[in-house]
Amino acid sequence: MGIAKDERLALSALFDELGPDAPTLCEGWQTRDLAAHLVVREHRLDAAPGIMIPALAGHTQRVQDGYAKRPWGELVETVRTGPPWFWPASFGPLDELTNAAEFLVHHEDVRRAQPDWKPRPADPTRDAATWKAATQGGRLNFRKSPVGVILRMPDGREATVKKGPDQVAVVGAPMDLLLYAFGRDAVNVTFDGPESAVKSLQSTTRGV
Repeated sequence: MGIAKDERLALSALFDELGPDAPTLCEGWQTRDLAAHLVVREHRLDAAPGIMIPALAGHTQRVQDGYAKRPWGELVETVRTGPPWFWPASFGPLDELTNAAEFLVHHEDVRRAQPDWKPRPADPTRDAATWKAATQGGRLNFRKSPVGVILRMPDGREATVKKGPDQVAVVGAPMDLLLYAFGRDAVNVTFDGPESAVKSLQSTTRGV
């Protein structure tokens, strides 16, 4: 299985464990809302564009709210089984391309919102996929930064994701870098750069 499928199954199992009313790192969303979001994204061509396009967000929200009211077991099973066979992202390579970052981030959105969460042990395959997602997604997610941004792992490997003045290196494990790039703050990262540049980066909106 690929990382996207692994994370999908792990998140679905966590949904089963926690139930529909557990907190997440997605502001205003409980687990039922996050599960409904994932279903809309993969099953409703009419509503999925509103995830990214503000003008269409009202319809998307109404559809998502409808899914969130469905029986919890049914909703989780729809997440677990994924999109229908004819959906483009149901095919392996496209699944990895479009869903790896999505499920890595949302799995951690649930894990890290729980009071007893701990970082997952290192896994070479997952960490490599997470680093790839962080560096690729970072080029989009840090686009609003007024300063240059480098993502750097503790072993020294790094990637420039935004060129600009007064570069700041964000240093952390791949998962923490991915989550920081996607706008999450429940992360263990440090910053290396001029103090004023670090403050500018920290006050910048991150994410899609």
